[in-house]
Amino acid sequence: MATSEQFDVAVLGSGPGGYVAAIRAGQLGLKTAIIERDSVFGGTCLHRGCIPTKAFLHSADLIDEIRHASTHGIVAADPRVDMKTVLARKTKVVSQLAGGVKGLLRKNKVTTFNGKGTLAGKDSIAVTAEGKETATVRAKHIVLATGSEVRAIPSLKTDGKVVLNSDHILNLAEVPATMLVIGAGAVGVEFASIFLRFGTKVTLVEMLDRLVPIEDAEVSRELERLFKKQGMDCRPGTSVTQLEVKNGKAEVVLKDKEGKETRATYDKVLVAVGRQPNTQGNGFAENGVKMTKETVDVDAHFKTSVPNIFAIGDIIKGPWLAHAASHEGIHVMHEIAGKPLEETMSFLKVPNATYCYPEVASIGLTEAQAKEKGYDVVVSKFPFVGIGKALILDQTDGFVKIVSEKKYHEVLGVHIIGPKATELISPASVAMAHEATAESLAHAVQAHPTLAESIGEAAHGVYGMAIHY
Repeated sequence: MATSEQFDVAVLGSGPGGYVAAIRAGQLGLKTAIIERDSVFGGTCLHRGCIPTKAFLHSADLIDEIRHASTHGIVAADPRVDMKTVLARKTKVVSQLAGGVKGLLRKNKVTTFNGKGTLAGKDSIAVTAEGKETATVRAKHIVLATGSEVRAIPSLKTDGKVVLNSDHILNLAEVPATMLVIGAGAVGVEFASIFLRFGTKVTLVEMLDRLVPIEDAEVSRELERLFKKQGMDCRPGTSVTQLEVKNGKAEVVLKDKEGKETRATYDKVLVAVGRQPNTQGNGFAENGVKMTKETVDVDAHFKTSVPNIFAIGDIIKGPWLAHAASHEGIHVMHEIAGKPLEETMSFLKVPNATYCYPEVASIGLTEAQAKEKGYDVVVSKFPFVGIGKALILDQTDGFVKIVSEKKYHEVLGVHIIGPKATELISPASVAMAHEATAESLAHAVQAHPTLAESIGEAAHGVYGMAIHY
């Protein structure tokens, strides 16, 4: 028999948006429930996305370092990848973090429900498991955080064996000899970088004219150059016109921007061409939640067309990033608790992080976007070859690029490709959050020798006064 319980707030979905929102709600003294269709909490990011992917990437980083260890006086003969152990370690990391999320929800007195949650009215969610309704969760406020899933492409049908999506590949039991990666966004370049360093011969194709198309154009060009330097076959401006599985391999026809077609055979194909929001079959539209196509419409405070219902994460327009969803959840709960944060959340100040090798990270406007908006743009670019710590690490490829405006030298964007770029974007994130100028960045003292000195050098470069280049 289904149970019924009343809450101050109910969160539908337990990804990095949902579970963070629920924890903050508990901290603010709200009686909180969270509903998750999977048997474990954490969502795609923890179980099929950010965390397992980065566990793979760390293994790839390690074997790459070992291969080049002789440069540093370390002799390590014949390193190889043991995928069984890679998978086991990935599973261990995910399990430990999932247990941590469960413990944090319990610590903050969040009531958990496992089952598919469907909006059943402006103040209730029906929870079903194995086809039977198990609970009705009633709440004064509801937060929709159902996330996204791999988008199926009819012409690139995945079978989980030869043609894979980003879920399938996380359980690949062996390193393939050859792989075609379709799509050079964050997911595509990360997996291309992983398996290239695991020993796979990788071909990376992108329908648009450059890799990581949302990044600054100079970063895209540098990433393609460095991928090719590592031995990857990169083909921007290329589409897949035919894909068939025969005798356990994928036979593919590729078409470049000039219309030239080439045929090739691959052991594995990864389809990494996008995700879609989980907004269908959840009762959203049926209960008055206004949507534009697949996404839920929200205002600056993440409120939907139904006053007591909010939406966050991959089901709304904005950056589909775990850290963005988490902060959206925090903002929402402060609104619900009547303790709103001083500033609304600016998507322009959310950093992007891509964990390929070399890493790519960015925040704010690209050079082209700044010019399109009418700014009188001043750009500074400082290469890692001028940084002592980068030379020590033997990772001198890449650069830090600062986009600023001429009148006040306010920082409009920071774009990094190179060692630890995803860590180095943090001071840039703080700078943009406080509307910092290039001058304030330049005069923030960085420890020596560190990679962070590259940020200060690039800031000095805005004034034409970089020291070490």
